Amino acid sequence: MTEPLVIVGAGGFSREAAEAVRAVNDARPTWDLVGFADDDPARQGKLLEGVPVLGPVEEVVSAHPGARLVVCTGRPDDYFSRPRLVARMAVRADRYATLVHPQASVGPSSTVGPGSVILAGVVVTAAATIGAHVAVMPGTVITHDDVVGDFATLTSGVRLVGSVTV
Repeated sequence: MTEPLVIVGAGGFSREAAEAVRAVNDARPTWDLVGFADDDPARQGKLLEGVPVLGPVEEVVSAHPGARLVVCTGRPDDYFSRPRLVARMAVRADRYATLVHPQASVGPSSTVGPGSVILAGVVVTAAATIGAHVAVMPGTVITHDDVVGDFATLTSGVRLVGSVTV
């Protein structure tokens, strides 16, 4: 049985998250990707990678009360869009999905917080802690005892040596 999922945002990171959802579902059906929620009227009603942009964030979130959520926004000119959206939506933490691409490796002694997205090619080794709503882009390596705080973005190719705090 799959669980409904809404991706908040409809930009590049959101599209990457949608591809991760497809990869997860190819390995083991888990998510029913309902669509994207985005406040930009120019995006609403369009399809991205075959997935509909349903409408404004609060409207979509309230119209799908049983859906899990993942906030996939952020760009260099606005690093704080994810925390703003999470505060604005004011939903319980357990409503947030955690997405881990099947081609990522997360060690069993490591933890990944709610709302975080771990994309393909990421390696998380031993006893690392990844907070809530973290974006970890392809090819990133997080090693032993690293701590990545809530809402951080680790871009492609980042390498953290042991016991680093971000």
